Amino acid sequence: MELKRRAFLKYSLAAGAAALLPACDQQKAVGGNAPPAPGGPLRFPEKSADLILLTDRPPQLETPIHYFRDDLTPNDAFFVRWHLANIPTTIDTRMFRLDIKGHVQNALSLSLKELKTQFSPVSVVAVNQCAGNSRSLYQPRVPGGQWGHGAMGNARWTGVRLKDVLDKAGLKLGATDISFQGLDAPPQAKTPEFVKSLDAAHAMDGDVMIAYDMNGAALPMLNGFPIRLIVPGWYGTYWVKALSTITVLSEKFHGFWMDKAYRMPTAPDAQELPDKLAAETVPIAGMSVRSIFVTPSQGEQISAGKATEVEGVAFDGGKGIAKVEISSDVGQNWVSARLDSDLGKYSFRRWRYTWTPAAAGAAKLMVRATNAAGETQTESQWNRSGYRRNVMESIEVKVI
Repeated sequence: MELKRRAFLKYSLAAGAAALLPACDQQKAVGGNAPPAPGGPLRFPEKSADLILLTDRPPQLETPIHYFRDDLTPNDAFFVRWHLANIPTTIDTRMFRLDIKGHVQNALSLSLKELKTQFSPVSVVAVNQCAGNSRSLYQPRVPGGQWGHGAMGNARWTGVRLKDVLDKAGLKLGATDISFQGLDAPPQAKTPEFVKSLDAAHAMDGDVMIAYDMNGAALPMLNGFPIRLIVPGWYGTYWVKALSTITVLSEKFHGFWMDKAYRMPTAPDAQELPDKLAAETVPIAGMSVRSIFVTPSQGEQISAGKATEVEGVAFDGGKGIAKVEISSDVGQNWVSARLDSDLGKYSFRRWRYTWTPAAAGAAKLMVRATNAAGETQTESQWNRSGYRRNVMESIEVKVI
């Protein structure tokens, strides 16, 4: 059944109010989903009213484009993507433990307090983006959540290095893969548990972290309270929410969400054809180069002969945005936009361009970004899952 994307919810409680409550009661206020009215949707009190509802079981909420006018996406407007319907709605932080087990010298069971006090805190500004972001734009259409450009957000994540936690546990010789599982649970016995993995070298690179704060506040429940995995530069499928178990393995991890789901063609730009699907696929990994328009908006009216500020954000998987270019003549000519200050290689990079349309009528603007490695965006793209979009985006405006 076609998903209705523009179903707006009303919420009643601001994010962060739980800081005033006892630990055992926190998430009843912040993220507890109130019982739905008969036939009605779940309610998400910690989220803004104008988030776009794709599904409520499991929750999928999209961030409207106007929130990307800020370099850091507000917590209450940050997109939400869960895979399993049974998500945690209450957590007693006094009882919560993060278990590190498997091919280690010392198995650990860390409380939230121990995680915060026994390891040095670190912060990173990084984009969290769903692999299927902008899927609704693929033609022909593909199945899955029909996201616009808002299945992403940029935040300052604070927590501890995964490497430091694994060093405390002590990886045994021969550690190959490390798997990660959260507190969400399958609704049926036949549904695969949501478990993701990284190879040991990646997990120990010093950039991967376990976050407990987001933009200076505790993680919202819907974004992974009390802790989540942060894999900067990689798609959000690896950013396991409500992280509870880390297992070190001496062999390659095999599970549904690595072996069957979240896989893409090996061709450049993850390209394949509807009538010629790729025979070989690999797990999705690092993010491609992207840039989107934030202002003006699609179909907006602007004045001929008047300078108009065009603005957007660009990002990639961590090589860093080197330039952003704008075209107002359907790609025949390109001019460089101005780049704002760099907030880090994993962050949004804001770009700006002053455009003065000469004459009235319909006008189309295009944008493309290029990273420090020379990687840029493609003119067209399609794959069966609608993953890893890096098409040069465009908007149409009406000049009056």
